[in-house]
Amino acid sequence: MDMGELPDGMDMPESKITTPHPSASVILSRERAGGHEILLGHRVSELPAFPDVWAFPGGGISRVDRAAAESHPEWLSERGGDRVSIFALLREMVEELGVAPDGAGGFCEVSAEVRELICGDKSGWLESMESGELTADGFHCEMITERITPPQAPARFHNLFYHVPTGDPGVTPSFPPGRSEFDEFRWWRPSDLIASWEDNELRLPPPIVTLARDLVEAIEREGDLQSACDALAADPPSGPHRFEYGPGVECILIRTATLPPATHTNCYILGERGGERVIVDPASRDEDGLEELALKVQEIHDDGSSITATIFTHRHPDHVGDLGRISEIYQAPIWASQETLASITPCDTDRVLSEGNSFVLEGPSGGVRWDVIESPGHCPGQICLVSEAGVVSADNCSTVGTILVPSGEGDMGAYISGLERIRALKPKVLFPGHGPLVANPERLLTHYIEHRKARHQKVLEAVRAGNSDTPSIASAAYSDSPGAHPLLAQDQALSHLKELQRSGDVENDGSGYTAA
Repeated sequence: MDMGELPDGMDMPESKITTPHPSASVILSRERAGGHEILLGHRVSELPAFPDVWAFPGGGISRVDRAAAESHPEWLSERGGDRVSIFALLREMVEELGVAPDGAGGFCEVSAEVRELICGDKSGWLESMESGELTADGFHCEMITERITPPQAPARFHNLFYHVPTGDPGVTPSFPPGRSEFDEFRWWRPSDLIASWEDNELRLPPPIVTLARDLVEAIEREGDLQSACDALAADPPSGPHRFEYGPGVECILIRTATLPPATHTNCYILGERGGERVIVDPASRDEDGLEELALKVQEIHDDGSSITATIFTHRHPDHVGDLGRISEIYQAPIWASQETLASITPCDTDRVLSEGNSFVLEGPSGGVRWDVIESPGHCPGQICLVSEAGVVSADNCSTVGTILVPSGEGDMGAYISGLERIRALKPKVLFPGHGPLVANPERLLTHYIEHRKARHQKVLEAVRAGNSDTPSIASAAYSDSPGAHPLLAQDQALSHLKELQRSGDVENDGSGYTAA
């Protein structure tokens, strides 16, 4: 999705990185004989942010939370500058879980009437606090870490994570009236949570992966969850964190001249720490991107890993980067399709990747196989990488913006077929070239396929209606998208027209397009 894909004469504004919204999440724990457990919920598929992953309850700080802090300094007066975050936490616990402090250091279920009031209007929480139906008396929590959503996400948060112990037997969460962000709640031991994720049994957003690892390591040092949280609260983990998108799939974000609203290219590091690693699409060109790559390469070497190869999914500049500068950071054979290799400087150690090829990355836990499939619709020679963890899907689909099929080098038929083929694999996760991981690939791929097929039909209907030139065909076919740039609409319409000519549905004798 680089700027070179745009039609001649079309300029796009530079993508802006969105400012993170302040938010808070609650890590509820309960005591069990086999060890403390923490509560996570499965986020429903329809959510615009972080759908289909397991996450902690929580949400953004609202005006109601700020009003509570300003108008009632006596509430939680012993807390410092995080009072607003804690009020957000208490409100979200009522909305999402139906529980609240009981005033004596424990918790109680919120009445259906109060919860319905608050879910209908957040200000109901402040009203219920002021009336005494709810209270913050006796409430205790510890802030154990903070995370900032990576800059490529459509919605970003500066999130504080609070541990709230609920004792034995703990609390029983319930779903709110009407629509809920969650469709399932489950208690986990942190070690079991990580083990299930590593076995590809569930999906977690990267911040939860690193946080769970922090908890497991702290429990091993301190002996139990409460002591572990006390230690993390005293010295919260800070600095950069690994973005683990899947087991054996890390990601670093490289700022590139890609199409808005995307701002970064996902550079993936495949393989287990301490074993063989492959770097996919190191797109670094400027000093910041090169520094980001250099830090990750140093980390790989410090882990005792080796870099087996560099793989490029396709030849677009926002995926290849500056090879001369990258070679100063590390050197490794380049693996790519014949079309991609032809566009870069050849080397004796290069390897051509094509349909049916595979490679195995050995690590401390054994070998992981990655298969190569071709998906050339977006760009000739584009490849995807497939493993048990999911699919490194390159520029086939994204939750950030759209994917172009340039009329010059793209192939609309091959693009749609590639999407259908990836969907048929039933991958657990998509690791796209831009944007966050996709935890429900079938849903996104189906949307892309249906959308492209519907647009294909609209272009055909526009020709059948008597439109013969590209501008008029595009105008008719994109009448439902008045915000689409005319040059971009024309270019994508032309890609559809080329495929319609190949299929024999449309003809062009040089004077214009007609239905066959």
